[in-house]
Amino acid sequence: MRKFLVVVLIVTLAALGALAQSGSAPTLRIVTEDGNRLPAELVYGNTKVKPVRLRPGTNVPFTIDDADFFVQQHYVDFLSRFPDQGGFAFWQNEILRCGRDAGCIDFRRQNVSAAFFLSIEFQDTGYFVYRTHKAAFGDLPGKPVPVRRESFVPETRSIANGIVVGQGNWAERLHANKNAYAQSFVGRGDFQTAYAGLTPTAFVDKLNANAGGALDAAERQALINQLTANNTAAGRAAVLRAVADDQTLKDREFNKAFVLMQYFGYLKRNPDNPPDRNYNGFLFWLNKLNANNGDYVRAEMVKAFILSIEYRERF
Repeated sequence: MRKFLVVVLIVTLAALGALAQSGSAPTLRIVTEDGNRLPAELVYGNTKVKPVRLRPGTNVPFTIDDADFFVQQHYVDFLSRFPDQGGFAFWQNEILRCGRDAGCIDFRRQNVSAAFFLSIEFQDTGYFVYRTHKAAFGDLPGKPVPVRRESFVPETRSIANGIVVGQGNWAERLHANKNAYAQSFVGRGDFQTAYAGLTPTAFVDKLNANAGGALDAAERQALINQLTANNTAAGRAAVLRAVADDQTLKDREFNKAFVLMQYFGYLKRNPDNPPDRNYNGFLFWLNKLNANNGDYVRAEMVKAFILSIEYRERF
């Protein structure tokens, strides 16, 4: 793991304003989503404090425009880990080899950014969590997505734990983590309530309906036979995982998941959280991505998020 960030804390004028209005000294808190393994946010009272990140031994700050910080932040936001040395060097070089060519830098930053969603590591962790929720329950009531960020983040991290694609026995560990996640999922109270007492046929058909009919006739019958032979919690978990990993489901939900991860990863919120109040922004980008056949460059989707004020103000 490469460590190169030195943080100097500067309390912003907004925080001082909060102090003056409160009449008492607010508490400076460290807010983290991952047990202090990853960079945390600093909150003074109810106000987020933006630290200055300085390069070691200098007064030169890191910014999100710097290739090294940009790449590291993508590892944190999408893969929930610090970069491995090989991956870090590769993705940083993809941007640095542009030199000072602004057009090249802009294009390569989009491609590097999108590569984290498209990576094997994310597709088999975060996107697997998305598809598992879709197969288990369909979309959330009144919403066009199957999962909220508050569920997505810890569940994704449970599967990603200890995984660095290309290192060690990563494939075996990923397989074991996905199995453990599926077994935990079928033990959830809401899942047990929804699927209590169902026959193997009804169980498979309900998953398939939630997944939008992703299974063809042969796949459906094979899973019914599999569950009939082993109608246990482990058997149900295996069938849930099989539906979540179905290629048709992967293809159908790909663009929708891509857009949702723009909100989860870059903005660290659900699409209908403030400053939005609904899914209009999400649907705008989904329609644009679909209209461009999934080409995120022509749709200008990734570009719009990484250049947005909301994303840049995180840093």
